[in-house]
Amino acid sequence: MRIVPLVFVLMLALLLGACGFHLRGQSAFALPFQTLYVKSANDYAPFVVDLKRAIEANSVQIADSPDQAQLTLHIVSEATDKQILSLSGGGRVREYRLQYRVSLRVHDRQQQDWLAPEEITLRRDFSYDDVQVLAKEQEEAMLFQNMRGDAVQQILRRLNHARPPQQTAP
Repeated sequence: MRIVPLVFVLMLALLLGACGFHLRGQSAFALPFQTLYVKSANDYAPFVVDLKRAIEANSVQIADSPDQAQLTLHIVSEATDKQILSLSGGGRVREYRLQYRVSLRVHDRQQQDWLAPEEITLRRDFSYDDVQVLAKEQEEAMLFQNMRGDAVQQILRRLNHARPPQQTAP
């Protein structure tokens, strides 16, 4: 009697594994390089730390200098922004729009772009209430943290599709 539920669970696990299912944040990229140097203004910024951790989780070694790496991922800028979306009749803020931008470029030792310079922009809208200031501050911090994680995943997807520039035959 106990064998039937066990077999069912085992079959379900095999089916989920066979279809390519994986938990969010658990990437399964086969990046087309083995070493990468991450160049940024602040190596200890939470975004850069998360990005390096995600890259290493995909079996790519983070190099200490550009000379030791096949590619350089240059984080040109990382910025957050907060804009007022709407006001109440009394002039109080009702909604904010949070924006998170990351500009990047990926090139090899010869400065040939594997990924052209581009900017990732993420936006989230959230309602605000003066009565719940602490809770709304925490919600804002959580939204920025989620956007940072989304930006890391988008960069990994772009790195997965990075290819060397096409050589033209003479």
